[in-house]
Amino acid sequence: MKIIVTSLFVADQQQALEFYTEKLGFVKKEDVPAGEFRWITVVSPEDENGVELVLEPNNNDIAREYQQRLVEAGIPATMFGVDNLLETYANLTAQGVHFTMPPTEAGFVTIAVLDDTCGNLIQLVQG
Repeated sequence: MKIIVTSLFVADQQQALEFYTEKLGFVKKEDVPAGEFRWITVVSPEDENGVELVLEPNNNDIAREYQQRLVEAGIPATMFGVDNLLETYANLTAQGVHFTMPPTEAGFVTIAVLDDTCGNLIQLVQG
């Protein structure tokens, strides 16, 4: 068994697609109509046949409350790995990405947390 798709609730699918591709550098894999919304997935450019991240609309009260409560508690919705966190942090900050936590040593890894502009905190890790 392996993970092939995982979801992330987003407040605005188009805004999320732009953020995840233009700012974070993911590649759009799927973008097809799905009723009033779209089935949008992005993948790492380093593994375009790897795990897909679905940018899932938060079109119900449960999803919106889940997002809000995670953010209020400072809990990232998911984690992405990077090779050089200080370089990634500098590049993303220069692009206007807001970090709620700068690169911080946490045991044997270095972590940082960013706001994805779509209702989520995302943790970056180098380890």
